[in-house]
Amino acid sequence: MMSVLRRRPVAAGAVLAVAVLGLPGSAAAQSTHAGGAPDATPSTHSPAPTAGKASNAAKHEKDKRHPGQAMKRPGRHGEIISSEPSSFQYTPGVPTPTKAWKIVYRSTSADGRHNKVSGTVIVPDDGKVTPRPLITYAVGTVGLGDKCAPSAGFPGGTTAEAPLVNAALVRGYAVAVTDYEGLGTPGDHTYMVAKAQGSAVLDAARAAQRHPEAAKYGVSASAPVGIMGYSQGGGASAKAAEMAAAYTPELKVKGTASGGVPADLTKVAESLEGGDSAGYLLMSAVGQNAAQPSLALNKYLNKEGRKLAKVVRSECVGTVLEAGRGKKIEDVTTSNPLERPNWRKAIAKQLIGTKRTSAPTFVYHGDADETIPYAVGQQLRADWCAKGNAVEWKSFPGQSHVGTAIQGNGPALEWLGRRFAGEPTSGNCGT
Repeated sequence: MMSVLRRRPVAAGAVLAVAVLGLPGSAAAQSTHAGGAPDATPSTHSPAPTAGKASNAAKHEKDKRHPGQAMKRPGRHGEIISSEPSSFQYTPGVPTPTKAWKIVYRSTSADGRHNKVSGTVIVPDDGKVTPRPLITYAVGTVGLGDKCAPSAGFPGGTTAEAPLVNAALVRGYAVAVTDYEGLGTPGDHTYMVAKAQGSAVLDAARAAQRHPEAAKYGVSASAPVGIMGYSQGGGASAKAAEMAAAYTPELKVKGTASGGVPADLTKVAESLEGGDSAGYLLMSAVGQNAAQPSLALNKYLNKEGRKLAKVVRSECVGTVLEAGRGKKIEDVTTSNPLERPNWRKAIAKQLIGTKRTSAPTFVYHGDADETIPYAVGQQLRADWCAKGNAVEWKSFPGQSHVGTAIQGNGPALEWLGRRFAGEPTSGNCGT
């Protein structure tokens, strides 16, 4: 069955759909999904609270009272609250020889409170029952609306990064894909809030290893774990790498592959303001406000800002980028919140590269990245190397943000494969 997966080509439309990735990408590409379908499911970034999402909370909770998989130990991080059969397509109309389940599991918010996060567990249906490596995969920006969640798009093949996920499945790996906090569950998505995203990524791995049906296909706590992601997912995976030793010491994490990492949000914001991808700025503001309501974002927004924030909180990334194209902070605010001490402090908390990771890391970035400055990736490498991390750095000359997502996926998976095989690496910090 795995040979069938390997022979199936990734459709051109699906490859182009990867342009809906992460913080960046062309707005034109991000306005459609694989196969040219209108922007109704994936992309990869996050907005904040909306009346619509709040009003849907009761419905979400009602749905969870009838779980397919009952939670045995309430409050345990990574505990499965509910599970239902799903399916995985990497492009519309192309079924894959896999088994998939949509899950809701326990995780942790940025301030340490218990929360509920949704996601998907996917395994190759290849007859293997012995332990297989597990990759906990963090997607790039899809948007803040629940309809944008990766789990919503996998069954129809409209999740932008499904081709990249498929590349892991054809190698025989199991994959857990988080939807992140507030994306597919009640409340606003805490977009670009590092700790919340890192927790969701790590607890997705725990949930996959505790899934009784996935266990029949070789998902086991005894197997090696890899962490992977690009753009928003690069930030989420990199933060997870910093958190793993303390937060999930039982996971056998062998390495983390993070690309296009928005490690310094201040520098990313400076590059995005007034450009085609300016919509990501308000998405990030909504995400920070979701994690820390005392930031009181709404009091800084003018009429245009409140109108755009409503779009951000309910729509997918293509629509958001279209609405926010060319906007500057002064266009949507009465005063700049980034000049306030509490906002500066909140943004500073999201800095990645401040802690030593417990396992080697593979960090990659395109030197022509138009969304997340190449210098931000270089600084992450320098910061981690200075802390003694075993960092393997790979630059992609001439590659854009989206181009690097595509070009870097194979090398990242190959690097993780060597870690799963037990091959040591000291990185290339000295070169």
